[in-house]
Amino acid sequence: MFFDMQYMILVMVPTLVLAGLASLLVKVTFNRYAKVRCYSGLTGAQAAERMLRSNGIFDVTVEETSGFLSDHYDPSKKVLRLSPDVYGSNSLAAVGIACHEAGHAMQHASQYVPLVLRTALVPVTNISSMFAFYVVAAGFMFRPLLYVGCALFAVAFLFSIVTLPVEWDASARAKQHLVSAGIVSPGQEADAGRVLNAAFLTYVAGAVGSLLTLLYYLMRSGIIGGRSRD
Repeated sequence: MFFDMQYMILVMVPTLVLAGLASLLVKVTFNRYAKVRCYSGLTGAQAAERMLRSNGIFDVTVEETSGFLSDHYDPSKKVLRLSPDVYGSNSLAAVGIACHEAGHAMQHASQYVPLVLRTALVPVTNISSMFAFYVVAAGFMFRPLLYVGCALFAVAFLFSIVTLPVEWDASARAKQHLVSAGIVSPGQEADAGRVLNAAFLTYVAGAVGSLLTLLYYLMRSGIIGGRSRD
């Protein structure tokens, strides 16, 4: 009743295809520019630290973490964690990703509104992700819960939408700093940008998948389309 063929065709297949293509593009692009040395010779960790310090941020530490492209900024601890392929590498791909994460630290320092909103949505989104499917399933027996379930999916979609400007802005800050700080040459700027643009597409794919899921259950509930479908 819940995971029917219509769900597979309208939601699962498109979402998996988009996510797979985006992930493949990131890996191909990263591997391509992981072989190109950046103009300055700085490693990802050094580039991130230069970006932070030159923008007056001295309370954020840069650490190495495990995993492939597991790079992230932890605002609760003010720690920028870089994967091994980024932390110690002086490639265009490495410095681009490192400076992108430093861009998140800059957003945090300046209280960038979309980042503040996304951070506030994290606990609500975590709850909605855990319970949305179960609430919708129960909603087919007790209709009011169907609307609650759709609201939970709407929260997840809102989170994915708010994430887009956060990620785009962090990349924009990174691109600007890479050249102005002399980390990459003007001729390398476009190549470093390609790595960041490929990574951004993974968030676009996630937003599209979240939208498809929300629309599907709005249709099943009858909120759109005129009547509920059992």
